[in-house]
Amino acid sequence: MAAGEDNKNQIHKEFWQDEEFWRDKLKQRLVDEMVKENIELKMEIQKLEAELQEATGNSEIKEDIPEMKMKFTALENPENDSQYLNISCSFQVSSQVPYELQKGEALITFEEEEVAQNVIRLGKHNVNIMDRTVEVVAKPVLLKPGVRFQVHAEVSKMKINVTEIPDELPANQMRDKLELSFCKSRNGGGEVESVEYDKEAGSAVITFVETGVVDKILKKKDYPLYINQDCFRVVVSPYIETHLKKFQVFSGISKKTVLLTGMEELQMMDGEVVEDLISIHFQREKNGGGEVDMVKISLNQPCVAYFQE
Repeated sequence: MAAGEDNKNQIHKEFWQDEEFWRDKLKQRLVDEMVKENIELKMEIQKLEAELQEATGNSEIKEDIPEMKMKFTALENPENDSQYLNISCSFQVSSQVPYELQKGEALITFEEEEVAQNVIRLGKHNVNIMDRTVEVVAKPVLLKPGVRFQVHAEVSKMKINVTEIPDELPANQMRDKLELSFCKSRNGGGEVESVEYDKEAGSAVITFVETGVVDKILKKKDYPLYINQDCFRVVVSPYIETHLKKFQVFSGISKKTVLLTGMEELQMMDGEVVEDLISIHFQREKNGGGEVDMVKISLNQPCVAYFQE
């Protein structure tokens, strides 16, 4: 009886050992699967991040913004003295959009949108040019993307930029030397609040305590900096903070300008004469046209025309 009980206990013990073994086996298998899935997910995330970075890089638009003359028109009365610390201004900037004309193509711009759309709607036009009839096709002008944004600038009345600082001293000593130099009233300086020195760039931003010091210093293009009995001339300039806001990309179809194609046979003719004849043709209402603003043609070689919003 006792032997039978022992066998029963032994079988029961072996059963639970086997079950525990298989439970551990299953647990390890699940862990391995989770680790494998985690690795695959990490690889997928890295792949998606790389694709996103590549797509972002490809979406960047580089535009040369043309220089423009600015005119001061008005002065706002400040509400308090703190507004004298900075001069603020903002500009709306739109890039010019280039359009490449191929040989035998022309751009014609009308004063009215309706006229341009009517010319496109008619499609083909027979234009008399130097005793010959040329069939030109009117098409809409599809423009490449352009950009528009606002530039907000603040010119500080308390800070200046200093550049071309010689690399003659350790950073801490040069910072002290700049503060001492720009404190000297005989050179137009004044009490310095702080000096931010960049040794690698050889530049610094100096903040003064009182208003009016910056104006005195900036009347000169350079400033004396004495180091070990040597006089160096560092360059001083206004401290300007700029911010870009409301950056937008725009594209579309020109509403007043029409593309004319089919004039490849006119390569040997005078471009100005052809432009005049095209303008005369499309100014007549019987030809579906109207008042023409300008015509630009490309006969011998491709050329670039620029559109602005």
